[in-house]
Amino acid sequence: MKPELIVISGPTASGKTALAVALAKQYNGEVVSADSMQIYRRMDIGTAKPTVEEMEGIPHHMIDVVEPEEDFSVACYVDMASKYVDDILSRGKLPIVAGGTGLYIDSLLSGRTFSAFSPESPLRGELEQRIRAEGGEILLEELAKVDPESAKRLHPNDEKRIVRALEVYLSTGKTITQHNLETQNIPPRYRALTLTLSFERREDMWQRIDRRVDIMMEQGLVEEVRALLDSGVPKKCTAMQAIGYKEMVEAVLHNGDVRAAAEEIKLRSRQYAKRQLTWFRRNEQAKPLVWDSSLDFVRVHQSSTEYLEDAGIV
Repeated sequence: MKPELIVISGPTASGKTALAVALAKQYNGEVVSADSMQIYRRMDIGTAKPTVEEMEGIPHHMIDVVEPEEDFSVACYVDMASKYVDDILSRGKLPIVAGGTGLYIDSLLSGRTFSAFSPESPLRGELEQRIRAEGGEILLEELAKVDPESAKRLHPNDEKRIVRALEVYLSTGKTITQHNLETQNIPPRYRALTLTLSFERREDMWQRIDRRVDIMMEQGLVEEVRALLDSGVPKKCTAMQAIGYKEMVEAVLHNGDVRAAAEEIKLRSRQYAKRQLTWFRRNEQAKPLVWDSSLDFVRVHQSSTEYLEDAGIV
């Protein structure tokens, strides 16, 4: 059957937005972002959010959908993004899912279901209170009695996942391991063609990342972080734990060296890019698009076009 959508994945600073826009213009498409940080309003510079100029008139969805203080989960992403994808399809256009958050992409395509748990639920609050009072080791031992597989994967310091695993079991009677196995057997929600960007030489990727951080600093990352803090955004909220914000928050709050913080951002971004590459390599059906040192966009665009048309996208 004809593919329903295109996915463009790859590590940070690998040109996903530019390729998504070019293909959207070519195939009457709209972009659905799969970036776990571009969902937040007022966090533009540190997330490298595409500008109006970079969007070139192509509609982009799942950008600026929540406030930084709000809790946002993979379940929220799947629920919201699938509505956009379905709407784009209903209008006879092509959805192009583009981003570097592999879990968001995989969950959206698979139609994976999630138990809806409120962060304000009494059970969640009780478990969080217990783990603060008793420690992660005690609750991890409790989890091991009902879900030894999950317990083996978790460290006592991973309090958030310990609480989540216990919450799933106590609320549903099923372990989170069982829940995940059941959802993996569900047929994929969407038929997708995936393009994965990467670099022939790691040095070129590092250079792109370093330059992106330099541009963020020139554009006012320090001022953006300061404005978020001044507006009351807690430094410990999920949004402020993102690479680029966490490092700069510490520098801003403690009169630290913002240039040293920028160097730390570069290092953390490179480490994150390596993890992204590892994640995306697992998809053996994806079409690899590899940048050489010339960073020839015309070549990569042409290669992606040939692949998509051979696969029946038009």
